Amino acid sequence: MFPIQDSVPTRNPAFVVWTLIGVNVLVFLHQISLPPHLLEAFLREYALIPARFFGPLAQVAPPQGPADWAPFATNMFLHGGWMHLIANMWTLWLFGPAVEDRLGPGRFLAFYLACGVAASWAHAAMNPTSMLPALGASGAIAGVIGCYVRMFPLARIVIMAPLGFIPIFFEVHAIAFALFWFLSQILPGLMTLGQSADVGGVAWWAHIGGFVAGWVLAPWVRLPASARRPYFADEGRMGFAPDGSRRRVRGPWG
Repeated sequence: MFPIQDSVPTRNPAFVVWTLIGVNVLVFLHQISLPPHLLEAFLREYALIPARFFGPLAQVAPPQGPADWAPFATNMFLHGGWMHLIANMWTLWLFGPAVEDRLGPGRFLAFYLACGVAASWAHAAMNPTSMLPALGASGAIAGVIGCYVRMFPLARIVIMAPLGFIPIFFEVHAIAFALFWFLSQILPGLMTLGQSADVGGVAWWAHIGGFVAGWVLAPWVRLPASARRPYFADEGRMGFAPDGSRRRVRGPWG
């Protein structure tokens, strides 16, 4: 299932979302411009290698200062390939504007970074001896999804699902999409417990940690209604309320 559209209207341009997408693209272009030996060194420096902090590498060269812990944040701006980047940036572009609109630019940026760091800690806690570099914005974006669903559970998400070569489109409530997505992360995450920490693949626990952080933080970071201007009559999406739910159409008898 691939989400392609949501129903939550926004009041303001999503400048932070656009900036984050631009930064991720620029960093990725820098990555792919590096020769292999420099790319390996770059990833060792800025991707998250849990063993550097909690495993055997920490015993050899323990972190000395705040700068040594930077990979918990910097890894969320790195990506492993074009499809990894495109999938993450599409998801951020889809869910991010509504969340930024309700939080405000400054709060949204702090929230996004906090969810990314929480995702990094979750991944490192569940894979403390892994020497593989973890990277990607998906943990932070999972936090955005968690916040979105907490604020707009009845919003409609348009989903595209391929049936062979034929794309099928249908609507689901945001809460149903989130439940399916969360189960698709936690079930394989549980299956990885007890496996070798150096088996490559998806950082399931980063996604889980980011989503939980976004869900928990949502009520605390949302701007109060008094701090946001109301919707004007010509704003939003036709047929949908400000929370993204479908408006009820009253008949001639009410």
